[in-house]
Amino acid sequence: ANNKKKILAESQKRLGKLDAYIQKKQWFNVTTELDRYMGETRAAVRFLAQTPAQKTTATNFFKAIEKTNLNARLKKQDACAAAAADSIRLLDSFAASL
Repeated sequence: ANNKKKILAESQKRLGKLDAYIQKKQWFNVTTELDRYMGETRAAVRFLAQTPAQKTTATNFFKAIEKTNLNARLKKQDACAAAAADSIRLLDSFAASL
């Protein structure tokens, strides 16, 4: 479980980089950052989510990540930035609930 929490901390750092990439319209960096580590993040979040509230937050986080990825591929800057901010907020909320 401790290792999973380290994965969450690394994911929070990586998600923090997204805003700069989005502002510079570096879509390849956004999608690469999401593809690179989010598989580990998904597994860690699923493992750590115990309560129904945590599971709901986890599902909403996954949807926000997918929305961020899709908007980056479609090169929609404002929608991508909003989804990225939402994903950061949801991951922070999930981590705080542990």
